[in-house]
Amino acid sequence: MSITVSIVEDDATTREGLSQLINRASDFTCISQHASGEDAVEKMPNLKPRVVLMDINLPGISGVEAVRRLKTLLPQTQFIMSTVYKDSDAIFSALMAGANGYLLKQTAPKDLLSALREVCAGGAPVTSQIARKIVEAFRQTRPPTNEAEGLTARELEVLDLLSQGYLYKEIADKLQISYRTVSTHLEHIYGKLHVHSRAQAVAKHLRQT
Repeated sequence: MSITVSIVEDDATTREGLSQLINRASDFTCISQHASGEDAVEKMPNLKPRVVLMDINLPGISGVEAVRRLKTLLPQTQFIMSTVYKDSDAIFSALMAGANGYLLKQTAPKDLLSALREVCAGGAPVTSQIARKIVEAFRQTRPPTNEAEGLTARELEVLDLLSQGYLYKEIADKLQISYRTVSTHLEHIYGKLHVHSRAQAVAKHLRQT
């Protein structure tokens, strides 16, 4: 069964190009295109795409706000932000809103498709330029309290491996535990850190280390 993808992009040429790229891949199907965040928020909950490519700079409500609204309605959907900017504040805001990945628009087509596959496998794809921006931003800020202090030693191990980019199965293999146990640890981590996604958990962890 192919992976269903929705695109939110205000530029018609870019939107159509992404749709064609996705539909040419045998394991993907583009099920909808949206020119604004408002349109996506209105129509996407009925479509339930597995992955959404979301432009961060949209007319009307921003891509960040659109993700924030949609994530509560579509908790299982994975959101990848797409932008021409490498702005640290925008990156962090997107991650905290519930985005699962963050790519630059000039990302090569094959790398974009790889990112779609990665996010469905439990990854949090970001380009190398974006990753550097994230690390720089987190090094410059420190939260007033460290919520990670409430995590167990094993939960901290899992969270640390997540922040290094390991997938769930890789974490299970590395720690010699089952995939189900990894999922259970993640549920506890999300609850203790008051987050709803891998990206949000990693963002908090990096800010607190």
